[in-house]
Amino acid sequence: MIGVNMRFLMVLSILVSSFVLAQEPVELYWEDMVPQDFVPSDVTIDHQMNMSQADPNAPVLESLNNRLVKIPGFVVPLEGTATHTKEFLLVPYFGACIHVPPPPSNQIVHVTFAEGIPIESLYDAVWITGKLTTTRWEGDIASVGYSMKGMAVELFE
Repeated sequence: MIGVNMRFLMVLSILVSSFVLAQEPVELYWEDMVPQDFVPSDVTIDHQMNMSQADPNAPVLESLNNRLVKIPGFVVPLEGTATHTKEFLLVPYFGACIHVPPPPSNQIVHVTFAEGIPIESLYDAVWITGKLTTTRWEGDIASVGYSMKGMAVELFE
């Protein structure tokens, strides 16, 4: 009887551990979101304020669909108030989509938060945690290859 109970506890422990580990977000960096054979197009700037995106239909990695991830980046606000942002683009470098042309679509994440989150400064990089999908998003600023339902935000240090 003790052997059966011990086996049951071991199996239960493994199942619980697997569930807890499955809930931890995977740290994902921008180079992890690009297929290995993808070569981005050259960005042309005509000094006439042409901000066209070089690769609006860049390929995404389907293996990232519905993954719980944590991604660092910079916020480009789309919707919110003076104190809380509900919808934004997460981009790999400061100024993308604002001061310089957007990066390829597989280097932009469209993020939404149901309640909105405070963003102290657009100059600061942040970590965004949430469920990543390969759902495309189109907007006036850029075409986007990934979308995310945000769960948490923290300062990138």
